[in-house]
Amino acid sequence: MLFHAAVVPTSAAENFPLYPCIRANVKFWEDVYSRYSTRQGILHDTEDLSRVYAVIDLVDWEAPDAAQVNSERVKAAKERIHLILTQLGSGRPAVTTEEKRIAALFPRQRHTIFHEASENVRLQIGQKDRFYEGLLRSGKYLAQFRQIFAAHGLPSELVYLPHVESSFNPKAYSKAGASGLWQFTRSTGKEYMTINQLIDERADPYVATQAAAQMLKDNYAALQSWPLALTAYNYGRAGMVRAVREHGSYENIFNSYSQGYFKFASRNFYSEFLAAMRVAKRLSGTPNLPLERPEATTTFRLKEEVPLSRLLASSGLPKAQFLSLNPALLDPVVDGQQAVPKGYLVRVPATKQSIKTVAAQKNKPPTVAPRGARSTATTFPVARYTVRRGDTLASIARKFERSPQDISAANRGKQLSSVQAGDQLTIPGRRQ
Repeated sequence: MLFHAAVVPTSAAENFPLYPCIRANVKFWEDVYSRYSTRQGILHDTEDLSRVYAVIDLVDWEAPDAAQVNSERVKAAKERIHLILTQLGSGRPAVTTEEKRIAALFPRQRHTIFHEASENVRLQIGQKDRFYEGLLRSGKYLAQFRQIFAAHGLPSELVYLPHVESSFNPKAYSKAGASGLWQFTRSTGKEYMTINQLIDERADPYVATQAAAQMLKDNYAALQSWPLALTAYNYGRAGMVRAVREHGSYENIFNSYSQGYFKFASRNFYSEFLAAMRVAKRLSGTPNLPLERPEATTTFRLKEEVPLSRLLASSGLPKAQFLSLNPALLDPVVDGQQAVPKGYLVRVPATKQSIKTVAAQKNKPPTVAPRGARSTATTFPVARYTVRRGDTLASIARKFERSPQDISAANRGKQLSSVQAGDQLTIPGRRQ
């Protein structure tokens, strides 16, 4: 059954409950993120994550032949654990310290459970150093991401999800073709962003965050539960709707559902999110944490296609800096073979608010302002502003040193009394 209801903000504990059935999983992932580094491999049971058989040391992944060396170490450790579990399953008593420790992970269990467990040994690479690097990168984004999620009426805790998806790396790319900070696949990304031969907005952290917020909002509208909505982010909305229809609650799905692609990753996705949120909040209290700082930028949307060379000349930015602020532009545009398409949202430093209207062409008819408003033919929209509680169009106009009429005209005639908290307004540039 599909539901369509507004997101009702409640406490973090109500939105993101720690169910008893996932406590061991959340603890496991907290250890992955905060205790074990990428130089350590955790060998554990896939069904019961409280069963950690061994933690093995790995060589630096950047070292020569690291992949082969680490593979051999993991293989040897897995074979040793498999042998111990098989012997315990055959009734042989535990003798060595390691055998006794592993046997103690199965209190009062029948011998056959050891044989089953011997086929479910999995390797998890620690993420402590990678998580810390992602935490530092997150400082560049979190404030604006929280504003985006607030504008959608969503819980602010959802901004921690990229720790699970990409470690806040906008250039992350998976073997499955998922891309960007929020790890959208191409097919899913097209539902929420522009992805074509010229632009891939998955690479733009801010546009992709708007897309992620809308997707999570859609998931919640369909499932009415954040644990389910988050799991759907990994597994797919239709699959979770089907799982709810068959099993009902998140806890029942976690304990019993195993159809299709609902395997280890999907089953653990919500647990990973809870663990990442808890670790990030805990580490954020570290004194003198060297977080990356946000960039002060402004945006404007092209009214028609414009060659990249003209945008560079108008902005006065080096090409490398311009492209770092506009990572969605693909090679045909970057190489000058194709123009930056109409409608693209250009991002430049906030100090470049006086950038001229490069999209204007000779013989182009002048822009006609709404009746009663001043002409905006020479005004270029350069910024987006999220309306806050208590704002009026008049107070926003004073903040940006623009007239209420110009802002109203740039926003299709929005009236002074109609702005509401969460509205996104285009702020026009100064007249040239």
